[in-house]
Amino acid sequence: MKRKSLFALSAVVVIAAAALVPVLWTGGDNLHNGTAMAATPADQAALIKKGEYLARAGDCIACHTVRGGKQFAGGLPMATPFGTMFTPNITPDDQYGIGKWTQDDFYRAMHTGRSKDGSLLYPGFPFTSYTKVTRADSDAIYAYLRSVTPVNVASRPHELKFPFNQRNMLIGWRTLFFREGEYKADPTKSVEWNRGAYLIEGLGHCGMCHTSINAMGGPVSSAAFAGGLIPLQNWYAPSLTSNKEAGLGDWETKDIADLLKTGVSNRGAVFGPMAEVVHNSLQYMSDEDINAMATYLKTIPQKSEAPEPLQLETSEKFGGELLKQGQKIYADNCAKCHAENGLGMPQAFPPLANNQSIQMPSAVNPIRMVLNGGYPPSTDGNPHPYGMPPFAQALSNTEVAAVVTYIRMSWGNHGTPVSPQQVADLRSAPLD
Repeated sequence: MKRKSLFALSAVVVIAAAALVPVLWTGGDNLHNGTAMAATPADQAALIKKGEYLARAGDCIACHTVRGGKQFAGGLPMATPFGTMFTPNITPDDQYGIGKWTQDDFYRAMHTGRSKDGSLLYPGFPFTSYTKVTRADSDAIYAYLRSVTPVNVASRPHELKFPFNQRNMLIGWRTLFFREGEYKADPTKSVEWNRGAYLIEGLGHCGMCHTSINAMGGPVSSAAFAGGLIPLQNWYAPSLTSNKEAGLGDWETKDIADLLKTGVSNRGAVFGPMAEVVHNSLQYMSDEDINAMATYLKTIPQKSEAPEPLQLETSEKFGGELLKQGQKIYADNCAKCHAENGLGMPQAFPPLANNQSIQMPSAVNPIRMVLNGGYPPSTDGNPHPYGMPPFAQALSNTEVAAVVTYIRMSWGNHGTPVSPQQVADLRSAPLD
């Protein structure tokens, strides 16, 4: 779930995108065999099916499968400020995968962040969230991974800068930022709320993108779910605790559930890394679990103050000029879909009026959408999503800044003007 809108947080270093999804950063040492077995073949089949569902909930496939490659064979490069990590092979191959891992080995990786040989795993694998996963769920995921086709492909070693390539340094990191422990239900909350909290905080590892992290790559506990810039990806994971950003406390539970399940709702649509999460993971979850997640997300305490501005600011005079210019550009290029009043045509074309994602202190996401366009995810609930065409070739940096300024400041929206320099910076930045 998440750059705060591509998002100048020099102090915010996010190792994994909102999408950085679960990755077993293994050392590759396999010593002995073991398998999670149920009492009967029918029980084992049910366990594998449960594990497949939970692996979907954890979005394992997104990190451990290269596009066009073998499922779960790893090899996906994950760029971080500390160098490039490569996701490992987690198929049941005896030589290069987890074929000789026991269910105890697998649970230790999930719960304690240690590989089969006891070596420390890099926190690009979200063991800080997975430690909350129950032993039963871990065993089910293990059983499922044991059932997939083995792939005899070696995991590629990480290419991390010194000193980050020294695993023993992780001891200090873990002391500061990691606490083991399965999720403990809050007895004052409903069963549905607790299920949502378990999924959001555990398997869903939403805090990996939606919580700022410091220069050491550690989560800022005081800023849980407060959003953050996803470095090297040019996307911003909005705050879930600020009614100036995602503002989920003001949403209907159904709208949150629709957004998670289908990628679109009456309040907006998802793009970028979050669209991948919906496509690969959330659309496959049961309505009960989606509603539980929505119930929990709606109750995250909201703060009235907005985060610090994350972009170059313009003068009041120049901002007024951009606003005026943007009105014409909007009428010529945007009003046909999003309507002159900015209300759009939900769910095909999301509303821009009263859309928190448009007004956030960071304008990275709307700038990127105007430049590069994009689609919400294709899901069972929205199999033929309407897309946004790119305008990078048609509009100059100033024109893009003008139209984004217009949509951020019109129809009662309370955004601020956008600098053409920020558009120039994003135009030349990588798309992924």
